[in-house]
Amino acid sequence: MGQAQAAMGRKRAVLVGINYVGREDELKGCLNDVSRMRRCLVERFGFEESGIRVLADADPSTPPPTGANIRRELERLVGDARPGDTLFFHYSGHGVQLPAETGQDDDTGYDECIVPCDGNLIKDQDFKELVAKVPDGCLFTIVSDSCHSGGLIDKAKEQIGNSTRQNKTQHPDQQETRPAFGTSLLVIVHGAFESLLHRGSQSQQGQSGHSQSNGTELVMEAESTARASVKSRSLPLPAFIEMLRENTGADGVGVGTIRTTLFRHFGDDASPKVKKFVHAMAADGKLGQEDAKLEGDEDGDVGQVDTLISRAVASGQEVRSSVKEVYAGTAASVPLPRNGVLISGCQTDQTSGDATTADGVSYGLLSNAIQTILADKKKHGAVTNRELVLRVRELLSKQGVTTQQPGLYCSDEHASLPFIC
Repeated sequence: MGQAQAAMGRKRAVLVGINYVGREDELKGCLNDVSRMRRCLVERFGFEESGIRVLADADPSTPPPTGANIRRELERLVGDARPGDTLFFHYSGHGVQLPAETGQDDDTGYDECIVPCDGNLIKDQDFKELVAKVPDGCLFTIVSDSCHSGGLIDKAKEQIGNSTRQNKTQHPDQQETRPAFGTSLLVIVHGAFESLLHRGSQSQQGQSGHSQSNGTELVMEAESTARASVKSRSLPLPAFIEMLRENTGADGVGVGTIRTTLFRHFGDDASPKVKKFVHAMAADGKLGQEDAKLEGDEDGDVGQVDTLISRAVASGQEVRSSVKEVYAGTAASVPLPRNGVLISGCQTDQTSGDATTADGVSYGLLSNAIQTILADKKKHGAVTNRELVLRVRELLSKQGVTTQQPGLYCSDEHASLPFIC
């Protein structure tokens, strides 16, 4: 899709920033990432304010970034798309890897997920199915500044990275023990911010449902070097399970009942991948007592889960007959996601950084690097997807970041297209 064709279509975006306010695993830079990207879309790429939807837990003027709300906005974004449109999704928040719940083998062993504020996960195969709906002549660009984000569009071709060409033998909990960031100091060589659009709680809601900025601008002069403390944007599996317990009231949830808990609590709003998995487990007779023993099911009765499945079938939802078809990383009947571009914060076995400078300015390392490169006054015109990711990698390396390597997933054609449009 060329620039002339894209100019004829609409430009629409969904931006999600989740700081998980008040939690022990709270992040600091996600709302700032979204605010900067929103301004960038308008000023650099020509998006209309009415074409940008924002969901952020640290901004009460926007809808809460629950799994259902994020999924609804993405479905709307893709469902209304037509040839010539430019679609964009930016996510800043926690990422998590779910381990397999059965003994079957697959190519990764995990589901890579983003973590909405209510814990209602959105998975890699969900993104694959979403991108597969994008019509030809329309391109959907995804930036995920989160941990384990490599390959978040399942089955997309890896242009830059090594996530799909390595064996994953470590359990996510073991990965979390690596000294990826911790409390170490990061030297920022190219400066943190040129400017940040601050969207306060007094911003008004437009007729289109988009939060309108109150116009307040916070300008930050960046020094040539600044020091920032960096923490991981990964949510360790025990921390996610605790989040799920708090949000669902299912005190008995554990590693083996994550998917059934998600299905039971969120119902139709659960991830399509979760629903298909639970349906298949029930159809194959593999939904045993331990799988179904959730809060309130003192006898481990699978009846309530079966009831949900029956209701889903009655409503016309598809039920697959094999667990293997819906298992993490396995092939499915969904077309390959040829009209999508993913720029990931890191590889699937890596963590992305959430940085805070000494003067209290916070941001995601990927998001800040992208903004730094786009704002480079020495660079005029478009930056291709491939060039952007390579330059981000180079910048992070100069900043001393060695445990976070962003990736690019798309077709050969789209790798050489301009970033976004």
